[in-house]
Amino acid sequence: MILKMHSRRFFWVFLVPILWLLVACNGTENKPLKKLVIGVVSYGEGSRSLEQYADLKEHLGAELKSLIELEPALNEIQAIDQIERQNWDLVFAPPGLAAIAISQAQYVPVLPREGGDQEQSVIVVREDDPSTAIKDLGNQVVALGQKGSAAGYYFPVFNLYGLTLAEIKFGATPKEVLKWVDGGEVVAGALSLAELERFRSEFKGTQFRILYRDSHLVPSGSVLIGPDVDDALKEQLLEALESASPRTKRSIGYISNAQPPDYEYLIKVVKRVQPIAQRIREKPAPLYEAAEVPAP
Repeated sequence: MILKMHSRRFFWVFLVPILWLLVACNGTENKPLKKLVIGVVSYGEGSRSLEQYADLKEHLGAELKSLIELEPALNEIQAIDQIERQNWDLVFAPPGLAAIAISQAQYVPVLPREGGDQEQSVIVVREDDPSTAIKDLGNQVVALGQKGSAAGYYFPVFNLYGLTLAEIKFGATPKEVLKWVDGGEVVAGALSLAELERFRSEFKGTQFRILYRDSHLVPSGSVLIGPDVDDALKEQLLEALESASPRTKRSIGYISNAQPPDYEYLIKVVKRVQPIAQRIREKPAPLYEAAEVPAP
């Protein structure tokens, strides 16, 4: 009888821990992977973005043991919406979006993108256009980039302050802005100097002239981490970005072991432009606050 009781006790002492271990292991195996969403602006080239970020997705997934999802936005407008909703955990942002993400949505820049402090915002006209100064654009049709673009939207609106324009058209891409200038649909268009140099050769019959060049350099874009990513995961994510292959970093265009850009001035420009641009889609479009008197 005593032997039988000891046998039962021996059975439960050793079986129960084994059962708990099996349950725990099974729960770990079935536990869903944490999902991290990467946000990028694709400018309508979603399939290219998927290919461009494929290696990074695989690398981050392996390093973080997470499900990595890439979510391309067609333009800056869609990207701003996602950033304001804090839907993206990791963002590869151009400078204008980076400034908005930092100042309005608590994103944290961790690494710079390539092209730091080399961009300038320019407003261009056709070579045969009679305009000689930015004030000559008053009551004319002008093309800007999408809201969210530093060189194509925030800097030019800041520089056009005080004018009333007949209409403002918003180009989906810098190339579209130049196309409108080339075709006479607009008198002037805003974009970055680098974009002008990149696309001007595609317009064989037209010479573009820089009417205005902003003296401030546009900072580079950034890699940013969202506010919902906890500190431990943020550190792991940064380490994973740093440890990606040089080929992967070049493909996406970010720089490891470097400090993110200073967005202090750009953030001031973004904040100043917001009240100026309240009526920017009206015809005519007054680029000054409603309570202000326009420049003569």
